[in-house]
Amino acid sequence: MKRERWSSKLIFIFAAVGSAVGLGNVWRFPYLAGKYGGGAFLIPYIIMLFVLGLPLLIMEFAIGQKMQLGAVGAFQKIKQKLAGIGMAAVLCGFVVVTYYAVIMAWSLLYIFFSFKLSWGADTESFFFNQVLHLSGGAGDPGQIVLPILFALVAVWIMIYFSIWKGVKSVGKVVMITMPLPVILLVVLLIRGVTLPGAADGIIFYLKPDFNALLDLAVWRAAASQIFFTLSLAFGIMIAYASFQHESSDISKAAILTSLINSTISIIAGFAVFSTLGYMAVQSGVSIADLAGASGPSLAFIVFPKALSLMPMAPLFAVLFFVMLISLAIDSAFSLVEAASTVLCDNYPHLRKEDISFYVCVANFICGIIFTSFAGLYYLDITDHFITNYGLVAAGLLEIWAVAHFYGAEKLRAYINGVSDIKIGRLWSIAITYIIPALLLVLLITGLVQDISEPYGGYPQWALFCFGWLVLIMVFTASFLFSHFAAKSRDKEEKTL
Repeated sequence: MKRERWSSKLIFIFAAVGSAVGLGNVWRFPYLAGKYGGGAFLIPYIIMLFVLGLPLLIMEFAIGQKMQLGAVGAFQKIKQKLAGIGMAAVLCGFVVVTYYAVIMAWSLLYIFFSFKLSWGADTESFFFNQVLHLSGGAGDPGQIVLPILFALVAVWIMIYFSIWKGVKSVGKVVMITMPLPVILLVVLLIRGVTLPGAADGIIFYLKPDFNALLDLAVWRAAASQIFFTLSLAFGIMIAYASFQHESSDISKAAILTSLINSTISIIAGFAVFSTLGYMAVQSGVSIADLAGASGPSLAFIVFPKALSLMPMAPLFAVLFFVMLISLAIDSAFSLVEAASTVLCDNYPHLRKEDISFYVCVANFICGIIFTSFAGLYYLDITDHFITNYGLVAAGLLEIWAVAHFYGAEKLRAYINGVSDIKIGRLWSIAITYIIPALLLVLLITGLVQDISEPYGGYPQWALFCFGWLVLIMVFTASFLFSHFAAKSRDKEEKTL
């Protein structure tokens, strides 16, 4: 069966950037910059981009393009027993998109709330009590919140029709969904910088505190942000690259993808902090207090309050939440596409449309638990464990497979053979030694922190069920898949 191809190199770049650029660019990067030294945070961030992010992205692009297979098939081609490494990456992505889609469902509801600014003066109470119906703790799941469930159905319909025809439909969708959030972000930035107090917010964002560079936590935060924001170890960059021709330029594509992603993060910081500066002036609250919010708190509590204070508030509120949806959908359908590609590679007789449908339905069913009264607690726990441990472990396994079974130098020779921008032997050293050491530091420091102090103050049973157990299931399933795939191949060879 002939492999699908991107219609152009530009479409591939749009798809890769769309996957990389997500909610973390808007609600995590500005928070980290504000917390860890302002402009000084850009120093470890840029260093980690070139030491950790770019080399890994080049590796994933190269593996997918060289093997012409998704994550599972690519590592299986390197060595039969390594198939489970690709499966671990894909399953981590599967877990992430189950709750990522729920956040998209919240954003979809907020688009409708924006027309009348339904959240009123108390945005915190509105989000927790009227939208999420948040219970008193993880032990009180309550019932399903129907508006969120219905919005989740709508989100999965959007995701399905974005990928149902494979790269053909993805290519058409990303031509809209990649530039749209950037345009909306620039519109919000222009609106933000023209408001009173915007300069104070931007100064807070950029003013460097170089003492922060002596704090190991700053470097750890920069490394983790780069790792997660480039969609590394999800299997998606391998899958997307597999639809490229084997002779396509790898270095240039990876450099463009990583630089565009980081540029959008920095622009998002200006948009967020100019708005927070305005809110600080209007409400008499310090920028430092406002900047302490990240993730859902920034998007669904702080920003709605700030937007309400603006002239033409409903318009800019709608634009903000449309931007969040358009940012998130590329990342969401790329994670589904990673799983669909694996299934298509292994079951070529099945129709792409059917495989994508089944993956979307499975994701939807698994995500229903996050629409309950305690859904936010479960979402927070799962996100913490899968991103801090699952993805980092999957990344370590990928590097181990490439460095010790395929050969970093062999892969570098292939990359240089198809790329205008050549990479030196330092890349091989980084892949073999430096990056594994960095990821091990992320893994070990995270473990030490969680062992010394249970994450988020949640009860141990909740951390086990929605954190450790999820990880155990992901890596056990990956190991079993690898084991049975190898046994199946051995039987085939004996039969021949």
